[in-house]
Amino acid sequence: MSNYHELIQKLNLAARPNFEKSLEKIIAIWEETKDSEDKYLNFAFLLADKFLFYSELEKEFSEDYHKQNSKDDLQNTNERIFEELYAENYNTCFANPDYAVEIFGNELGEILQAYYTDIRSLTRLSITHKIFGFEFYAKNFIEVYELLKAKSSDADSYKSKINEIYKNFNKDWITVAILERYALDASAFSKLVETADLTDIRYLYQYGMNITANEINTAKFLMEYPKEKVLELAKSMVKAYIRGFELAKKDLTKKKTVSIIYNVGQEIIVRELIKEFAANKLQVILNSAVSTSANKQFDYDHRFDNSLYFDEQYINKMLETQAIVLEELKDIVKLYSGPIYFDKFGEASFNPKQKESCLKLSDEQQKLKQHFGIEMNKLFQKYNPRTETSFSIIGFPVPEIGEQFSEIFEATLDINMIDTIHHEEIQQHIIDELDKAEFVRILGKDGNRTDLMVKMQKLADPNKQTNFVNCGADVNIPVGEVFTSPKLIGTNGVLHVKEIYLNDLRFENLEIEFKDGFVENYSCTNFEDEKDNQSYIQENLLFPHKTLPLGEFAIGTNTKAYVMAQKFDILPIMPILIVEKMGPHFAIGDTCFSWEEDFAIYNPIDGKEITARENEKSELRKTNIQEAYTNCHTDITIPYDELGSIVGITAKNPSTIANFGNEEKAEK
Repeated sequence: MSNYHELIQKLNLAARPNFEKSLEKIIAIWEETKDSEDKYLNFAFLLADKFLFYSELEKEFSEDYHKQNSKDDLQNTNERIFEELYAENYNTCFANPDYAVEIFGNELGEILQAYYTDIRSLTRLSITHKIFGFEFYAKNFIEVYELLKAKSSDADSYKSKINEIYKNFNKDWITVAILERYALDASAFSKLVETADLTDIRYLYQYGMNITANEINTAKFLMEYPKEKVLELAKSMVKAYIRGFELAKKDLTKKKTVSIIYNVGQEIIVRELIKEFAANKLQVILNSAVSTSANKQFDYDHRFDNSLYFDEQYINKMLETQAIVLEELKDIVKLYSGPIYFDKFGEASFNPKQKESCLKLSDEQQKLKQHFGIEMNKLFQKYNPRTETSFSIIGFPVPEIGEQFSEIFEATLDINMIDTIHHEEIQQHIIDELDKAEFVRILGKDGNRTDLMVKMQKLADPNKQTNFVNCGADVNIPVGEVFTSPKLIGTNGVLHVKEIYLNDLRFENLEIEFKDGFVENYSCTNFEDEKDNQSYIQENLLFPHKTLPLGEFAIGTNTKAYVMAQKFDILPIMPILIVEKMGPHFAIGDTCFSWEEDFAIYNPIDGKEITARENEKSELRKTNIQEAYTNCHTDITIPYDELGSIVGITAKNPSTIANFGNEEKAEK
């Protein structure tokens, strides 16, 4: 055991006296500012009001919070936390960069909207009873208030003070965060999921997250869902997770814990997963549940708020502290086997508004972000390497998808349960043909402008080696793809998709040009201004890089999933997890083998070693690891109805070796 709760208790005990004093001062600030029409004092009042609301919520939020309140009272409190973010209120909320800039001007407005948003996040400290965190923020707010009271418009003064806040983290805070990721006794939602009456919908409000019709109707749907199907799903998911270790020849017996990242409302499934994992000698950590966003534009607006403090001093201190804590907790961290993710789809489409008022990382900060990401990865690879861990991911719809939710859920479950062994046997025939090719050419049709030549890696011994992974339903559910790491030099052409959702964002007419395996040019038609289109792609697909390599080429083979998507007319809103099984796809960023290129893996059907585990980019890890990885991997799929052909071309005879598209022949 990690004594997580003892640590929290110790930190809270030390912080309580100062917190009580700060709270008294904040009450005085609230009284001083409550009737003011001055913009500075009104801003201070709103922040003070939040502190007082959150402190009252902390007192009320017991383990039986949901049982001690009516459904209406729980919903009213939930709305009070999130309502200013709702679309109808967001235009006059200080978390909206446009509004903050309108009130305080460009430079100061950008700073204060980020600070306001950070104070909003203190609701998490309320429901987890982290008084030490409250005390820290309360003390700093009192200092910020002095600037507001003086009606200072000096942006540098605010920025300096906020910089102090973010750079003043300590080792105890990092210890808490690491324990919450890896320690069983820090599993916040375990008791709720394992013991709550899941037929009483009030349990959803115990999370303190935004609760909508998605969460409520998912829970109600699963209450009535046949228990035998839930049990079958749980057994299948655990079997898939374990098979991921078996196929990669990783020793799961050395591990004791696994985490589940799920959507609020899916607790009935998660409860059965806990039991099934326990039967297989793994204990579940539950600290990551997801609910419907109160406003996706709000989430989008605050992607780069860390630009206020993200500098070399900050990342050096963070890396140094993380290293110390990981060394101290290494015996806990090494027992962690990996996560299971529940993906979701069916929410209303989101087209973000591009705002000049949003904070952005400078070019220098983007370079620092890349450096920081690599160094953090190195740290965690030391204590919990990818060569010893795995993962599994599965997707299901949310009720927002429409009246056919139950039918779509059933159809999704059906494709998630496809017999993986039989499908892998079919895929082996495709791999046998692809391994003969020097290039694979992909052509679009019916307005899809794709024309891309992907260079295959050379096999030293084709009798024992293969370029392609025969991917079944283990780490990625459902079954249905063969994939490889292409050679970069020689990979050229254009990738085009008419409509696709990537990272929960919609892209229209996304077009990417590759030159020797790297992104050379890109465009889309989301916005009238081409500059906005360019920045949209750069910030959401390439960031923090100016270009990315083609890390993966794959062919999705799950035609049953495609038929389902067409039947319900939901292809554009399907998650990439399933869409990537519906046609050829191309991942920009790292290969699928990043950080474990030297770990040999073999295909399940023919036993051949997959040797295409690195490319010219990842090979740089041997000389300069900072240049080897991008910390990105985004799959882009051409759906079957936009696909003209996939053609394998040999070196000796540049003719069609395999045509997995329509009968239309590629140009020779």
